[in-house]
Amino acid sequence: MPPKTSCPVTAAQFAEKAEPLRISINGQEMLAEVKAFSTGSFGWYLNGKTVITVDGKAVSVQIGMNMTVVGSKEAARE
Repeated sequence: MPPKTSCPVTAAQFAEKAEPLRISINGQEMLAEVKAFSTGSFGWYLNGKTVITVDGKAVSVQIGMNMTVVGSKEAARE
């Protein structure tokens, strides 16, 4: 089994230096916000809605996306 990946930044460094990420979904720009998750991990979170065309028809979709920094749950807390 490969060794566990460690997070190269502390929780405090991430909270201070991480910036929101611009995400494009079907051409619509959205902003994923910096987030400390209740699990102790940290990363980015995006929640929103957009419209996607399927067979010429507009379909409304809800978006929920978490991007978690690998190893962040075990990252040093300052």
